[in-house]
Amino acid sequence: MEPQEWIRIFQEQISRQILNQAHTWHLEFDDNIMGQNPGREQYIRTTRARFRCSKCKRSWPSNRVMVLFHMRLFDGQGTVKVRPFRQNCKRCAEAPMEKPEVDAENIEIIMENLVEKIRIKCYHENLGQKNRKPRSFDVKSPHEPAHCEGCKQGICTRD
Repeated sequence: MEPQEWIRIFQEQISRQILNQAHTWHLEFDDNIMGQNPGREQYIRTTRARFRCSKCKRSWPSNRVMVLFHMRLFDGQGTVKVRPFRQNCKRCAEAPMEKPEVDAENIEIIMENLVEKIRIKCYHENLGQKNRKPRSFDVKSPHEPAHCEGCKQGICTRD
């Protein structure tokens, strides 16, 4: 997952969907955001991603990858902070948390939904509930909260 890809797709969606072109928006990755943040609107999405253990090189798919967004529009400047939550390998002792690799198709869907949420929460547009669902993997094993950073932080809603 390259941050530049997320930022590029975000900017495409902003230019396509935000009608007030006088406002500027930017997306920044922030591994420190958690839960509610006063003065910012929150949006949480689940997507699919792949992970690769940096210790044993094992890889695994997950349909339960949490992505947290905090957004704010102030004086024509919009900021979105994003944090994709990590997972670690269940086979390695003391395995590090690994960043998810989200495919471009799902980044596109996440960003489209995010910009719709910006329009609803920051511009008070009535768009209804249109959220497109990200594509998922055919995963055989269940979600494992002990290896999910989102579960440990209380962001992930599945036990």
